[in-house]
Amino acid sequence: MTRPLDIVVLGLALSSSWGNGHATTFRALLQGLHDEGHRVLFLERDVPWYAANRDLPEPAFCELRLYDDLPGLAADWGDRIRAADAVIVGSYVPEGGKLIDLVAAMRPRQFCFYDIDTPVTMALLDEGNTDYLHPRQIPLFDIYFSFSGGEVLTHLERVRGAQRALPLYCAVDPALYRRQEAEPRWDLGYLGTYSPDRQPTLEAFLIEPARRLPDRRFVVAGPGYPEDIDWPENVERIDHLGPADHPAFYSRQRFTLNVTRAAMRRMGWSPSVRLFEAAACATPIISDDWQGLGELLPEGEAIVIARSTEDVLRSLVSTAEPDRRALGEAARDRVMRAHTGRMRGRELATALQQETATAI
Repeated sequence: MTRPLDIVVLGLALSSSWGNGHATTFRALLQGLHDEGHRVLFLERDVPWYAANRDLPEPAFCELRLYDDLPGLAADWGDRIRAADAVIVGSYVPEGGKLIDLVAAMRPRQFCFYDIDTPVTMALLDEGNTDYLHPRQIPLFDIYFSFSGGEVLTHLERVRGAQRALPLYCAVDPALYRRQEAEPRWDLGYLGTYSPDRQPTLEAFLIEPARRLPDRRFVVAGPGYPEDIDWPENVERIDHLGPADHPAFYSRQRFTLNVTRAAMRRMGWSPSVRLFEAAACATPIISDDWQGLGELLPEGEAIVIARSTEDVLRSLVSTAEPDRRALGEAARDRVMRAHTGRMRGRELATALQQETATAI
């Protein structure tokens, strides 16, 4: 184990999982860092939409503090930021560009960025349309941690000017996400906030199968879906499902659907936290296709990769029960070996230690 580190994280949200995957990503990572013996202060902007939906106001694995604005952040937490072994700013933080400049001026010992939205960030940078990170700021970071791997890491260093780009995939906390013994309620389910670029895949891979299989049951959980969507009668809707309810939700599905945002499909190597959560619950996964998925979860062994509505229908109708269970167990084995929060925390701490050793 590396020596204990004192880390400050400024992220989008930890206290509330409402409408975002950042909270569950940070929770698994910070729990892993805690289990490895490291100390973390998480600083979160106090905003109304999360204040009204806080499902983890006092985490046991880190110190969570809220701030109202950037002057208040500097006044209250500037000393902790300067003294920390590392300071990590996350993507989509409110006024992130201004916050990065503020923290950089404090000259932290190590200054890092954790991009939990890398493909989206790259697209927004190209459009000149992101306020949480400016192109000129990328070289400021000692390490640019990316939730996407593959070729984007080379792109970040050679084109965007990152000093060092490393993958830091999402992860799952196995103490929270595990299989629950329950009779299946749904043949296929999906958990995710509405996104216009995900909706065509959801239409093809869940809504259309529901229309063609009226005797089967389906479910979509997540906020933000427009009222004009024509849901078949056999599709149940759940507006919001807190993380504590995710394992039971996954465990009551015969298959769960993973749908990837268009930018992430194009870039590849961008596994979502929901992918790992479902696998940890040993729920067989049907997913859209993207580069790198088969290396993370081998096709036909640990995941079903669908390329058409017919592929989904075939899996739902023709998969024998022993084969279905084997898919789920194989995915769980893979995730438990390589994608737990503790393993991810160890990767992060090791990278920070190596950077410190190089600088000495």
